[in-house]
Amino acid sequence: MSILKAILAGIVLLLVAGLAALWAAGGGLFGSHEGPGTPTQAMRPAPVVQDSEDRVARAASQIGVARPKQILFGDLHVHTTFSFDAFMLSLPVAGGEGAHPPADACDFARFCSALDFWSINDHAFSITPRHWRETVDAIRQCNAVAGDAHNPDTVAFLGWEWTQVGLTPETHYGHKNVVLAHTEDSQIPARPIAALRQLGATPPRLGRGAFALARGGRFHDMNRYFTEWEGTPDCSDGVPERELPRDCIEHADTPADLFRRLDDWGFDALVIPHGTTWGFYTPPGSTWDKQLRGDMHDPERQTLIEVYSGHGNSEVYRPWRAVDFAADGTAVCPAPRPDYLPSCWQAGEIIRKRCLAEGATAAECETRAVEARANAAAAGVAGHLTVPGAKVGDWLDAGQCRDCKQPAFNYRPGNSAQYILALGNFDDASAPPRHFRMGFIASSDNHFARPGTGYKEKHRSGMTESVGNLASQDAAVNAVLHNEPEEPVAHSRPFELNATGFNVFETERQTSFFLTGGLVAAHSTGRDREAIWQALQRKEVYGTSGQRILLWFDLLNPPGSSGATLPMGGELEMSQDPIFQARAVGSFEQKPGCPQSSEAALGGAEIERLCKGDCYNPGDVRRPITRIEVVRIRPQVKPHEDVSTLIDDPWMTFQCNGEPEGCAVTFTDPDFRAGQRDAVYYVRAFEAKKPGVNAGGLRCERDAEGKCIRVRTCPQAGGKDADCLAPFEPVAWSSPIYVDQAGSREEAGVAP
Repeated sequence: MSILKAILAGIVLLLVAGLAALWAAGGGLFGSHEGPGTPTQAMRPAPVVQDSEDRVARAASQIGVARPKQILFGDLHVHTTFSFDAFMLSLPVAGGEGAHPPADACDFARFCSALDFWSINDHAFSITPRHWRETVDAIRQCNAVAGDAHNPDTVAFLGWEWTQVGLTPETHYGHKNVVLAHTEDSQIPARPIAALRQLGATPPRLGRGAFALARGGRFHDMNRYFTEWEGTPDCSDGVPERELPRDCIEHADTPADLFRRLDDWGFDALVIPHGTTWGFYTPPGSTWDKQLRGDMHDPERQTLIEVYSGHGNSEVYRPWRAVDFAADGTAVCPAPRPDYLPSCWQAGEIIRKRCLAEGATAAECETRAVEARANAAAAGVAGHLTVPGAKVGDWLDAGQCRDCKQPAFNYRPGNSAQYILALGNFDDASAPPRHFRMGFIASSDNHFARPGTGYKEKHRSGMTESVGNLASQDAAVNAVLHNEPEEPVAHSRPFELNATGFNVFETERQTSFFLTGGLVAAHSTGRDREAIWQALQRKEVYGTSGQRILLWFDLLNPPGSSGATLPMGGELEMSQDPIFQARAVGSFEQKPGCPQSSEAALGGAEIERLCKGDCYNPGDVRRPITRIEVVRIRPQVKPHEDVSTLIDDPWMTFQCNGEPEGCAVTFTDPDFRAGQRDAVYYVRAFEAKKPGVNAGGLRCERDAEGKCIRVRTCPQAGGKDADCLAPFEPVAWSSPIYVDQAGSREEAGVAP
């Protein structure tokens, strides 16, 4: 009997010890804190930086720019593995590379992509107080290495991402980067300001402990990361900013709340919307109309918009929608068009095909198709989950903008930059309409601490968010990111979207839409932080698809200017027709590998790990500019004006001769004065085509009528075509110039 008791006691002790080990492992006891790292204590050599400036100056002189400012290139949208999703993508089972902390971003910007400025923008909802302190210190360290503060090799800005996702079009506001002007404690908030704690469900502690004990390595670090985050309380509501404790995560539910909290701090900050048409998390039917109401917009802080990133192009407007709405608010699936196939409609076609294959009647299958369309429309971003067992190929190119250049996945045109600029708000009947006035930038949205990844079109894994076929990854990762595989059936099912999480979103098809990302270019009076900040505030900036295209866009005849011009981003009133000039010079062809200065600073192993063996390494030959396009937008002046009639895209097109000196065009709007309405103008400059990572999207095979009949997602079986290259035209987008009819600013109560 005593032996039996001893055995039972031993079993109990083993169970207790096992549970204790699981609990300890699940809490990250055996893991390491995700630290910030230490940047390389070296700067880019002064002659290298000066050579870059001299090249811009020579190009400006050759194209006829008088007294040019410097053109500096940067990236204002960079994540490290302090971000929840970046950490998950860094895991081995997700095809990740391990930790990429803030120090990596500093080194990459300095030695791999050779940027003049960049900002860190980790997701605020997952930044613990410790990680915020480490982020601040890391940015300071990066700037400390930059040399003379008046002439640094690289300027690092502090910031975060306000990551908001609404379940319905009415409650969705999207993602916005907050970029701060300064880094001193007296001029920065005590903590980043997040949206609600969403997208962040973590696996049960015992389960993740078992997984970490079985797999070891970085999975223990993952559990440490989860535990640190879970252990940080939410800040109390209704408490003034400066009275909140430092050890909590602060939330702002809406843009108005975010702006109010930033106002309470009173520090210089920009709020930059991004990924606005990216349908991965944006509910079908969502538009930006609600963000022009009341205090949902801050015209002093929200002055720039990201039109292009590694998540695609968000520039252009199209008149179709992913869903329509009945009078009672019910989502209705629209019929397909030659230029657009709604995903909800394709849900019905998938069910119809399965139904017919089972031998059911055409009438029965039509009934099921109608039901499937209704279920998919009602499910919002989770519409794909209403069709059990559907594969990527079943959806063809449903939901995608067929005639857009490198569009964002599941395109939402009601959130595009063109739509936003065309909008008017008429809530105050006694005042002129309210409009957005933003400058255009581009950035990377890279999640591996790699700012400015678009310098070479290669290394799809690491230079984009495509890290493999996520649908086939490990079950533990699927618990957070995906759903369990299902067998296909010939019936749709309703899906009630009542929470957000990565397993709700359509992850697999979107991997064919991730790009290497863009750059923001600033016309700056100097290289220092203040000069760059002033350029951003003036909106004297433009975006590129990753290449260092040089672009100038000026209004030549501003009234009372005595010969001075008004650059991109400017606003003014005119009583005569405006005259514009656009000038563009192509980027340099890239040499393989890295420059000697980068290799000397980082060393061969780090060049391979961080830069993947390739850096920004310009040769002496510039790529040809093939054409310059002009877009004109005349914002709404009365409610319910059809936005599609207000956007002229392209309004004018100028073919260029491809000379290495670049291309210059001059044009006027002969209808401005007679039209008696305000207008917005911007230009696009295109380089000759070249191969680009994921530039072909789903790479549809089309029939004679242009319908997609088969898709070739990336990568192909056996790892072929790993970079998924396809031809694309590198492009630069100027910030708009806003030209008002004389007298309209006074009528609107705006100082001239």
